[in-house]
This record gives sequence, structure tokens and C-alpha cells, in this order.
Amino acid sequence: MELSILDYSFIIVFFSIVLGIGIYVSKKSGKDSSEFFLSGRTMPWWLLGLSMVATTFSTDTPNLVTDIVRTNGVSGNWVWWCFLLTGLLTVFVYAKLWRKSNVKTDLEFYEMRYGGAPARFLRKFRAVYLGIIFNVITMAAVTLAAIKIGGIMLGLEPWETVVSAGLITVVFSAMGGFKGVVYTDFLLFFVAMSGAIGAAYYLVNIPEVGGISALMANENVTDKLNILPEISDKKLFITLFIIPVAVQWWSSWYPGGEPGVGGYIAQRMLAAKNENHAIGATFFFNIMHYALRPWPWILVALASLAVYPDIASIHEAFPNVAQDKLGHDLAYSAMLTKLPSGLLGLVLASLIAAYMSTISTQLNWGSSYIVFDFYKQQINPEASEKRMVAVGRLSTVLLMVLSAILALALQNALQLFEILLVFGAGTGLIFILRWFWWRINAWSEITAMFASGIISILLKTTALGPMLFAADTGVFPDWTEYPFVVVVTSAIWLTATFVTQPESKEVLRSFYKKIQPGGPGWTRVVDEAKSDDVEIVNTREKWSVPAGITAMLLGCVLIYSIMFATGYWIYGRTTSAMVLTLVAAISGFLLVKAWNRMKDNLL
Repeated sequence: MELSILDYSFIIVFFSIVLGIGIYVSKKSGKDSSEFFLSGRTMPWWLLGLSMVATTFSTDTPNLVTDIVRTNGVSGNWVWWCFLLTGLLTVFVYAKLWRKSNVKTDLEFYEMRYGGAPARFLRKFRAVYLGIIFNVITMAAVTLAAIKIGGIMLGLEPWETVVSAGLITVVFSAMGGFKGVVYTDFLLFFVAMSGAIGAAYYLVNIPEVGGISALMANENVTDKLNILPEISDKKLFITLFIIPVAVQWWSSWYPGGEPGVGGYIAQRMLAAKNENHAIGATFFFNIMHYALRPWPWILVALASLAVYPDIASIHEAFPNVAQDKLGHDLAYSAMLTKLPSGLLGLVLASLIAAYMSTISTQLNWGSSYIVFDFYKQQINPEASEKRMVAVGRLSTVLLMVLSAILALALQNALQLFEILLVFGAGTGLIFILRWFWWRINAWSEITAMFASGIISILLKTTALGPMLFAADTGVFPDWTEYPFVVVVTSAIWLTATFVTQPESKEVLRSFYKKIQPGGPGWTRVVDEAKSDDVEIVNTREKWSVPAGITAMLLGCVLIYSIMFATGYWIYGRTTSAMVLTLVAAISGFLLVKAWNRMKDNLL
């Protein structure tokens, strides 16, 4: 496929602007570590919200959605749609707690909430575990998608894509720091959305597809349209809907969807001006991320079934693609090759934008762990601000190199997503409860982390997994694998919690005094402090969690209603769409009232 001068113009202008932003903010970003990683905690909600959306608008996401839709239908997306519950719990319960903590990274929380050697080990280990290992794996998945897009659309070799896509990204990330990432995310969001919507509109109307009505009637598509899985198919209904909605959202740790918040979402909340801006940013992100943004990708995935009904047809159309890179996720890139000049350049620029936004965020976030939670804590406690910025820039480059090497060895985005999901199964409940239950200690988290990882590795890499969880020959149905890991991991960490000593009174009281979490889970700590004539309650505000959960539920109804209504409007199911639009309006009105009451309590 050849690009026109117009296509190249879009891409060149885009690259020039991004590099210009990085150069423009580089001097101020290098001022000190707080500027480099948090932009001085002065960011407004709308800019941070757009940055969160742009960050999750990565090159692997449309590939992942395409893989899911082609394999399990539209309803298969509940594997990640369920994380809306986590996201809104973040908005209405955890955002203000994180902002009150005033930490520089979410890992710094460990030495605030826990004490002694276990807390120091936990912070150090997770700095390496998340900042390097998990972060590199996540970036490798994004880079794998870029490799597939480059191979299908431009005929590039994997290494050519890695070098060309990664070089500019790592340069502006190392120069601009967090402020450069957020400022460029503002541009990247609009470029990425324009490309996704433009591509969906054009590709649904190409002759091979025949428009939206023909697409809805296509024999390869009709059984993929349900937004909810058919109840009659018990296994699919349990696997695709019941487990994600009932168990997965609160029990699993996954980058960007952590129960109780963490990672780059926490980083953006910590960079907000205040608690209200942190809440506003995360709410805006959840609306865009779940309700509206997936549909352009879903439409292209459905259209691909009309053009490339199976993997063999993709291989036939693109025989030069290596066998180890073939998969349903290639269908998205394959469809984009049919775009006309001009729109093709815009879509390529949007894909580059998506790649750069995600990678730059992961680099800056991972580097912040390395600098604050490992280098300064373990290697050079007296490090100057200038030295920490230099280490941050060096670690940014090294993370990019490691992820590029791993990406060249990977094959499938959905496979990696599922492995990461199971790998964190059973740990999520700790991240939810540690703010509100005094008895959780550092050993709870250490035990859960290792138990979940070891159990997942045993099930995924040995004969134990197929022996226990195989569709026909296993002891249990294959859909019980995830709940099994959750139950076993939870039992292990709860046992560890009660057989180890609780955190010291000094640690617990210091945490409560700063955060004011409230609730019955801290009653014992508050009462003991009172009996010792120590005052740790410094607010008369009511415990906000019940009101937060009410707002969370209203928010879920609002966003899921918008998501369903959008789909039904596209499908042409007018009655269902109108009913759901009305439900969205009512829930939105009620949410505004609940939000105003909560906001008054924060002022």
C-alpha cells in the first residue's frame, strides 16, 4: 500500500507538533522531580481526563476489541466493560483519598499505610514488579499492535516498526516529562478520535460491506451483535458476563483498572489541582472510555467479518505476514488498508497518536516508580533533584528498549490480556479494603501477590491447568479457572492477615489522621486512640462511602445506558435506543443531585 503526499503531510505535521511540545516544556519539566513526574500538581480536571482517555486509546486496543468481537461477539467486551464498576468506585470513593495522601507515586502509599521492613520490601518489590516487569509487558503488547499495523499497512519489518515508532516517542517522553505527556495527549485525543470515527464510517460503507443495514444482515455478523450474551448458552453467559460483572471487576488487578486505583490513573489524580479536579478527571475518563469510544472499533470489527470471515482469508490477502503474527486481531489493520488517500494519512496519524500516548504515559509512570520507589529509597537516598530527573530520563530509554525486544517475540494481544488478568486474580479486594479495614497489613499484600502469581503460572504453564480446567476432560468446567484463582488467593491472604501481627498503633493512627477514611473498619483504632487521649479524628464530615456507592451505582446506570443506547441507535433498534436514552437522562439527573451533595462536603 502506497501513501500519497497528503498522507505523508498529515503524519509529518503531527510528528513535528509532538516534538515541538516536548522541546517547549523540556526546560520546565527538568526543573525537579515533582515537575518531571507530576507537573507540580497543578493540572485541571479536563486536561487530565483527556489524558487518561488518550492513554488508554492505544494501538493494541482496537486490535484487542477486534479480536474479541470476531471471537466472542460484541458481548465478549464485558471482559473489560466490567471494569466500569472499578472506575466509578475510583471516582466517587477513592479519588479524594488518593489526593489527600499527597504522595508522589501510589507505591509511596505502602510506607504510609504499613510500617517496618515488610512495608519497605513491598514498596521496593512492586517498584520493580510493576514499574519494570508489568510495565514492559504492557508496552510490548502495544508495540506488538504497532508491528502488526506496520506490517499490514506499510509492509514494514517488525524491527523497522519498532525503531521508527519508538524513537520519537522515547525522545519526547524523556525530554518533556509528565507535562509533555499530558499536553501532547490533548492533541493525541482529538487526532485518535477523528481517525477512529472516520475509519468506521468509511469502512462500513465500502462496497464489500454495503452499509450499516447490509452489515447488520450479513450472515457472518448477525450472531455477533448481542451486547449481552445469550442466556441460553450457559457457558458463554457465565464466562462473558456473570464472572466479569460478579467477580472480576473487584477481584483482579489490571493496569488501568486497578480496584482502589493505582498506576497511571493514580498518577493523574495525584497531579490534579485538588480533590474535585481529581474526581472530575476520572469521571470524564470513564464516560468516554466505556460509553462512546468502543463503538467505532466494534463497527470496524463487525465489518471485517464481512470482508475477512476467518484467519485464512486474512492470510490469503496478506501472504507476507509471518505465521507467528497471524490472528483475528490483524483484521483491524487489514480493513484500514482499504481507506482512501487523505483519510488513510489521518488514520495512520491517529494510530501513531494512540501508540505514542500510551507508551509515553507508561514510560513516565514506570520511570517514576524506578526513581522514587527504588533509586531514591534503596540506592541513593540523598539524590539531588537534578540527579533524579537524569535517572528518570535514563530509565525511560531503558524501559523502551526492553519493551521493544519483548514485542518482537509476542504473537497475540488477547492472549496477553488474559494472562495478565488471571495473574492478578484475587488481589483486588485488598486494594479496595486496605483504606477501610485496619487489620490488613503488609503481609496481606505480599502473600496475595505471590499466591496469585504462583497459582497463575502453575495453571498456565504446567499440566495442572488442563487437568483441572478443560472443557471436556478437566475436573472442573474451564470457566471456573478464574473464580478458582480468586477463591484460593483470597483464602491465602486472609489467613496470612490473621496469623501475622497487625500494623503498629503509631502507623495506623498516623494514616487515619492524615486520610480520615472513616467507617466501621476503623472503629477499633479510633476508640483505642480516644482511650489513650489521642485525637485522630479531625473532621465532622459524615462517612462518605455510602453516598459514594450510591453515586457509583447511578453512574453505572448512566454510562451503561449510554453505551447500550449508542449501540442500538447504530443497529437501528429505535425503540430500545429511545428507552435507554431516557434511562440515561433520568440517571444523569439523579447523579447530578448526588454529586452536588458530595461536592459540598468536599469544599
